[in-house]
Amino acid sequence: MSVKKEKTAVPLNSSRLALEHFLPYRLSVLTNTVSSNLARVYAEKFDMTIPEWRVMATLGRYPGIAASEVANRTAMDKVRVSRAIGRLKDAGRVTRTVDSGDRRRSALHLTEKGQEIYREIVPLAEAYEVDLIKALNAEEIEWLDRILNRLQTRAQELTSP
Repeated sequence: MSVKKEKTAVPLNSSRLALEHFLPYRLSVLTNTVSSNLARVYAEKFDMTIPEWRVMATLGRYPGIAASEVANRTAMDKVRVSRAIGRLKDAGRVTRTVDSGDRRRSALHLTEKGQEIYREIVPLAEAYEVDLIKALNAEEIEWLDRILNRLQTRAQELTSP
């Protein structure tokens, strides 16, 4: 018995998505490229993943916040944050203490070991940023900041119910 295969028509007009010009795709590729470049430094020198570094960077800036707040500030899902926190705790880089007033809430802090690593990584990350934005002049850097802020605000508006 032979089965006829149906051909699926692929429109040959402008309804095809040109990924290389699609802003969400371009932003994703840029983010992945930048994160991968930085991840090599974190992995080689500190045996750390991107999510682990994001957690540490957040705790370095906002010590004592809860895991849910880390997830909100980093735009990472809670499972990824939880796994990163677990690995950081196992490595002696982060501590978790339960809030005596609300046992459901815990506060996260960098340990001394975590703070040492944080102090080493921050200059490396900042140097990478400086090197990256050398592609732009001062006016373009200001515009980029404004554009990113506006796009972030609009994306949040589109996400809101």
